[in-house]
Amino acid sequence: MSTHTNRKPPIGRGNPWLAPLAGFSDLPFRLLCREQGAAVACTEMVSAKGLVYGVKSPRAGENTEALLSTTPEDMPLVVQLFGAEPEFLAEAAGILRDRGFAFFDLNMGCSVPKVQKTGSGAALMRDPESAVRAAAALVRAAGPCPVGVKMRLGPDARQENYLDIARALEDAGAAWLTLHPRYARQGFSGAARHEASARLVETVKIPVLLSGDLLDAEGALARLEETGAAGVMFARGAMSDPRIFSRYTALSRNEAPGPAGTAELRALILRHLELIRLHSPPRVGRRGLPADLLKMRTVIPRYVRLFPGVRELRKKLCAVTETSEPAALLDDFFQAAAARADAAEPGAEFSSPE
Repeated sequence: MSTHTNRKPPIGRGNPWLAPLAGFSDLPFRLLCREQGAAVACTEMVSAKGLVYGVKSPRAGENTEALLSTTPEDMPLVVQLFGAEPEFLAEAAGILRDRGFAFFDLNMGCSVPKVQKTGSGAALMRDPESAVRAAAALVRAAGPCPVGVKMRLGPDARQENYLDIARALEDAGAAWLTLHPRYARQGFSGAARHEASARLVETVKIPVLLSGDLLDAEGALARLEETGAAGVMFARGAMSDPRIFSRYTALSRNEAPGPAGTAELRALILRHLELIRLHSPPRVGRRGLPADLLKMRTVIPRYVRLFPGVRELRKKLCAVTETSEPAALLDDFFQAAAARADAAEPGAEFSSPE
């Protein structure tokens, strides 16, 4: 566990971050991305109110505690909080500081309706004064622990207020900003407007991290050069293939990336399955099945989604009842895929369709 510090987590061209991804950036996935070169990882977003209530009623806080599960290898770790009430954000920061967490982030960018309807996430940007009050309360309560803010361009095109809010956040003590350059109304539709990211870089003196449509390492480096931002935060690009971190770090150092064929993809998936087994909670999931098995069922298809036969693999995964079975199914899947490639072009080396 980290100790309290007034140092910022590493931010720079060669230090890519893993974004806070609800439902995805759990401990096993964070550790996998770190092994691939992620310099910093963020937790899934944690409800400030849920954390505070969970301390008072441990059973009610089980889900929140699972989001905060970590290990010494999972450092530096940024806890992303969401909430609209300054008092809950402040109390949550105090609880986390007492546990040794050292870096925080305020979610001001989530466009999911159930988050926004509470006034949290991107909804904070509808009321800039309230947004800054919430951030300032978190900064004060965090003390020497640096606080960042992840934000969007604004609620919609009629209220593009990110620059004004960014200036106020800097004045309130934010240590860095991450911009997803879309409006909240867009969700993930349309294209990320990184020319807006460049304007943010010119507007504030604190570091700016890029987010949004960074789906490959080459594109991320190009956007970094174009905008002058301090660093990048991978989200969907990491979900698709965590090897984006190793490729990015190699390219950022003007080095040749390592091989990224089927053998490497298989090894990556098997490592993810191993981390899931090691770090999944002991509780059982739906219908009495182990929680790690249920997670494996969702993880494997994500990595092989572009291969032929993935639909049949999903069906087989839904039928397994033992944690040892997914790895065997994966081997069969890759063998069948290689056989199809050989039949189509004898002597050709099979590789990922990506």
